[in-house]
Amino acid sequence: MKTSVLPIVTALSFLSIAPLPAQETKTPSQQDLEAKFKETMTGVTMSGRWCPIKDGVLGEEKEDKYTIVSVEKGNGDAWTINAKMKYGNREVVAPIPVQVKWAGDTAVIIVDKMSIPGPGGYGGTAYSARVLVYENTYAGNWSGGNRAGLLKGLITKENPATPETK
Repeated sequence: MKTSVLPIVTALSFLSIAPLPAQETKTPSQQDLEAKFKETMTGVTMSGRWCPIKDGVLGEEKEDKYTIVSVEKGNGDAWTINAKMKYGNREVVAPIPVQVKWAGDTAVIIVDKMSIPGPGGYGGTAYSARVLVYENTYAGNWSGGNRAGLLKGLITKENPATPETK
């Protein structure tokens, strides 16, 4: 008795193109999204790589690191990122005003033509950036003056201070 493989192939083909049953997914509320963003971005270090873009060409990657103390929500899309920065010989926490918009469940930090004070090549230049934050990762681009670049990396919680043992 000869068996045809055609019915088996037809059944397997149907299974591979048949739609999967719909999975119920709960859409997070705006309040849930904002709470998760605040938790993700409080007491963290953003560390990764960045590379310049010059004349449409990507340059060599360099280390990228930011220490975020906290984030605070303002009105509407306005947020403040409190970031540790070196200013001269001192380390200060600088409040950086940003907008946070949402692409589904992904936060997009927007900086629009923000002037950075100070001497040197960076002072007085207006910078813009778009940085998306998803889970514990970030990626984005920035530009200012005649400079531009791409950045990417991981977001890690800082180790909580442990009391000294006596």
